[in-house]
Formats: sequence, structure tokens, C-alpha cells
Amino acid sequence: MAAKIESYRDLIVWQQAMDLAVSIYETTRAWPRDELYGLTTQVRRAATSVPANIAEGYGRESRASYQQFLRIAQGSLKELETHLLIAQRVGIASHETVEPLMTRSESVGTLLRLLIRKLSPE
Repeated sequence: MAAKIESYRDLIVWQQAMDLAVSIYETTRAWPRDELYGLTTQVRRAATSVPANIAEGYGRESRASYQQFLRIAQGSLKELETHLLIAQRVGIASHETVEPLMTRSESVGTLLRLLIRKLSPE
């Protein structure tokens, strides 16, 4: 039997997005200081945008609005993935560092798609 959802904090997708954001912060601490206002900031903003939009959408009055915020979270997730791949290509982050983050991101993306579908009218 599924647990009752009483808050956005009960959503597995939000929990995984939060874990991903924390991992991003931990990873980017090792990035060069001269990237602090460049790629580091972009990656962190994209990562924090995902759980924030899930939470904001949950708090909306309409299902359509909730879905829209989930789609924004999806966009932020793709932005995050792109920034991570750029960081890898320019040598800021290694493949070994980026790959597990990409895997976690893909997992969050799958859960977001499933939630959007579940909220869609049948």
C-alpha cells in the first residue's frame, strides 16, 4: 500500500531532487574558484530549481498549474545535465564525477514524467 501524500516532502521525486541538489553542491565545491560566478552558479541554480519547482507546483490550486511547474522542473533538469556535460567537456569535472550525477538526474526525470502523466486527465 502506498504511503499517503500529505506534503510535497512526501513525494519521492522531490526527495530525489533534493538529494541531487545536495550532491551538486558537494561536487561543485571542488571546482575552480574562477568558475564560481560561471558554470558553478549555473549548475547550482539549475539543481535547486528542480525541487523548488516541484514544491511550488504542489502548492498551486489547479492540476494544470501543478503540471506546468513540473514541466519547468523538467526543463531545469535538462539544463543541469547540459551544464554538467559542458563542465566535463572543458575539463572542470571528470567523467567519473559527472556520470553518477547524470544517472541520478535521469532517475528524477523519469519520476517527473510519471507524475505529470498521473496528473493528466484520462
